Amino acid sequence: MSQRDPALNIASADKYDAQAFRRQRIATTSGKYAWSRVSGDSDAKLAWRCDFREEFSNALGGLTKWEKVPLNPKVNEVVQLDGYKRERISFDTRVGLRAYGYLLIPDGARLPLPAVVCIPGHGRGVATCVGIRPDGSQRALNNPDEYSADFALQCVSSGFAAFAIESISFGERCDVDLQAKSKDASSCSRDASAALMLGETVAGWRVWDAMRAIDYLETRVDLLNPAQIGAMGISGGGLVSLFLAALDERIAATVVSGYFNTFANSVLSIDHCIDNFVPGLLKLCEMYDLAGLTAPRALFVESGTEDPIFPLKSFMEAVEHAKRIYQDSGMPEAFGYEVFEGGHQFYGKGAFEFLKSIWK
Repeated sequence: MSQRDPALNIASADKYDAQAFRRQRIATTSGKYAWSRVSGDSDAKLAWRCDFREEFSNALGGLTKWEKVPLNPKVNEVVQLDGYKRERISFDTRVGLRAYGYLLIPDGARLPLPAVVCIPGHGRGVATCVGIRPDGSQRALNNPDEYSADFALQCVSSGFAAFAIESISFGERCDVDLQAKSKDASSCSRDASAALMLGETVAGWRVWDAMRAIDYLETRVDLLNPAQIGAMGISGGGLVSLFLAALDERIAATVVSGYFNTFANSVLSIDHCIDNFVPGLLKLCEMYDLAGLTAPRALFVESGTEDPIFPLKSFMEAVEHAKRIYQDSGMPEAFGYEVFEGGHQFYGKGAFEFLKSIWK
């Protein structure tokens, strides 16, 4: 009969099994900033949020200590398309690093507009988000046959401005030698490995770029309402959107697609890209505890019934925790969610209804 290790509750016959050890460690780890540990009045909750936000920032690489270099923005291209104008804008984010994105502005809109920072996941990057096909042609607005990951266009159709930014490791921000091999290539592994060796994370790099994108949007008071800035992302872009909203209170509303779940049953149970991992994060929180940093600001999450990498059962578990957090925060109506028939993809129908109800 197998003996059990009282410390980890693992049968001695299984001690060579890394999977058993790993699962037990994950199952017995309770985050320091679990919402379930919060008690007391509003002052106690405020102190909890301040401490948690600082430690979360440190886990990502200490973003609060990074230098905010001048943006030096440049409008590289302006194109009038059917129903909206598209500006390609580049801007500095850190010393030696420049980012770019597409600002989409609907025609005839009443100014100033709400604006959504749109963050794509793995794949072709921001081109897909703004509807640029692989052959360079442009998808039309409101084309039901192509209703998919072009959620920046969907923002325009909903009456919002969209600033779709390219995340580091994708598109033109991927290593040049990898770009030469494939348009769909990413340098996630190279970038994430380097970031970890530098004591930072590629998640932190991407969140920082998104923060600098907000800095840029705040300069466009001719077009945009700085009190109505949102974030929206799919998969890895959902990670950035959630982490961004947790750290940056300028984000008034957030949509997380194909990511919201539990760490234990998604990125820690299925092989995922290294860009998902943050040292020590599980000792701070489970994913749904981050809703404690977004509340009482608006948060909407969605998941497909057949998503193979962010399972529906764990999505619903995380939703129940988030609902409780928003209830405790006195703003239950500021949280919403949708389950749709489909896989790992952007859906958005309930999400855009949610945003419209907020930004009437």
